[in-house]
Amino acid sequence: MAAAQQNGQALRDELERVLSSSCFARAERVSKLLRFVVEQQLEGRENELKESIIGVEVFGRRPDYDTKQDSTVRTEALRLRERLSRYYSTEGVQGPFVIELPKGGYVPTFRRPEQIPLLQKAKPKRLLRLAACLAGCVVAATALGVWWAVHKTATIPIAVLPLVNLSQDPANDYLADGLTSEIISELSMIEGLAVRSQTSSFALKGKPRNVHEAGSQLQADYILEGSILRDGQHVRINARLVRVRDDIPIWSRIFEPEWTDVLSVQNEISRGIVNSLRLNLGRGRRRYETNEEAYDLYLHARASMTRLFPGNDEVIGLFEKAIAKDSSLAPAYAGLAAAYAWKSFSKSGDLNRDEKLQKMQAAAEAAIRLDPLLAEAHSALGTAYANRGQWKLAEQSFRRATEIDPNSSTTHGHYSRFYYWPLGRIQEAVQEARAAVRSDPLSPLAHSELCDVLLTAGQYDEAASQFQKMPSDDEWEWGRVCLGRARFGQGRTAEAIQVLSSVKEWGYLAYVYVKSGRLAEAEKLIAEAPILHPDRRGPHQLALVFAGFGDRDHTIERLERLARVGPVRLGFTLNSPEFAFVRGDPRLKTLREKMGLPE
Repeated sequence: MAAAQQNGQALRDELERVLSSSCFARAERVSKLLRFVVEQQLEGRENELKESIIGVEVFGRRPDYDTKQDSTVRTEALRLRERLSRYYSTEGVQGPFVIELPKGGYVPTFRRPEQIPLLQKAKPKRLLRLAACLAGCVVAATALGVWWAVHKTATIPIAVLPLVNLSQDPANDYLADGLTSEIISELSMIEGLAVRSQTSSFALKGKPRNVHEAGSQLQADYILEGSILRDGQHVRINARLVRVRDDIPIWSRIFEPEWTDVLSVQNEISRGIVNSLRLNLGRGRRRYETNEEAYDLYLHARASMTRLFPGNDEVIGLFEKAIAKDSSLAPAYAGLAAAYAWKSFSKSGDLNRDEKLQKMQAAAEAAIRLDPLLAEAHSALGTAYANRGQWKLAEQSFRRATEIDPNSSTTHGHYSRFYYWPLGRIQEAVQEARAAVRSDPLSPLAHSELCDVLLTAGQYDEAASQFQKMPSDDEWEWGRVCLGRARFGQGRTAEAIQVLSSVKEWGYLAYVYVKSGRLAEAEKLIAEAPILHPDRRGPHQLALVFAGFGDRDHTIERLERLARVGPVRLGFTLNSPEFAFVRGDPRLKTLREKMGLPE
């Protein structure tokens, strides 16, 4: 019993060491998660370490929250595993215990460091030899066409040397040191970079050195060095990244920010340097350090996008609140831009549409400025360009987004809905929508988008089958709209009417009523629906009604009114099967030309 108690206390001591380390010092959410799972395990309550319980106890979720729609616990567990790995490869390498969180669960394990595999116990010099050997393999792999797979998983050791203060006033040392610390902190949040600690870097401050010596002492393959000169309100920072092995600068830049205050200058310069290095080194995803409240609002907004219409006012409000709490949270800006993109075509006659387009583009550009390798940011910018009919720029942004992250469901979905679909490139739109579902098989939005574009392609059987694969979500109306339309396309009219009777998008039900000869029910619906659903009184509903009657003139008149919401909405609407009968009309050709839509 005494031995067990002693061992338990030793593990608690190890927990405190981990939580007080620099790897966890600013990571409030993962620290709370680690403390909870370790204490529960030590107290013999590992059976309670389930996702739903952790969401409630650690992250304040409601007892009835849906873990399928809210990925907070899974996301934080992933971040926790990354931080533990980083800690035990740096500060905790000599610790008496190793705490791990195995994949696929939330029950931590504990082991002695001597149980680490031989490769992980190798001495630094041996690891350097191994790294050199791997570098040779990388060169050989390039010729075989597999370099990218290796490069993505390789870790780049990098060190930041203290910036040299060139000012005559030594009092400005604080600015050079503060900026150096901020750069180290920012670089440490980039996956794929092994950044040498501030303590190690500052040990070289003021000492004559060359790049080879510094790289050898810090065991770094790349060195970031530079200088800072302040003269009154003018600041000039020179920075360059040097490859240690051959002393070749692979990047350099001069920054001359407008002087406001120390913190704003440090943030601007450190972010600029770090983002430039990420672009040059090819390193992608960034780990964001943000306060708990901002991150919680961001996750809530993301969850609401899949639960509600992505352009819902609630979604926009949550993203705006997250940004208000942390103005450097790039994913929140990207999410806000995407939400505005969806909202921009949801309402015709919106007098504030131009203002929304400006906000959309400003949010997307802010996201890219904060994190130029965030795929969702480039995708959001693509939606902004598409909503302005700037198709070449939109395509460039979507392609850049898929290059950065080929597995982003959001990017594939946007590429389909906002680019290929309105341009009438339906098979390519289907391909992108399929990719979105593969990347996020539990997303109601991804499934309903695939269902919808399959309808446009005339693949009614597969569209109906796709609905059956959709995660159950009673609030996601558009999935039921897709199923009803698919059933009608299959000739199963009674089932179509039953499904469409449960949705607010009454135009499709009216279309089916008219097409099936049930005119009395159609007339009643046309009279009552706009009153029951005042937010569904736009031209699209009546365009569907007139399309059901085969009335070309009134259908085109309503479609011309729909053009007010922009080329994206008009483009994918014109490609809908309900409006196939007017596609060859010269008036639509004129309308397409006016909106920048190709034939």
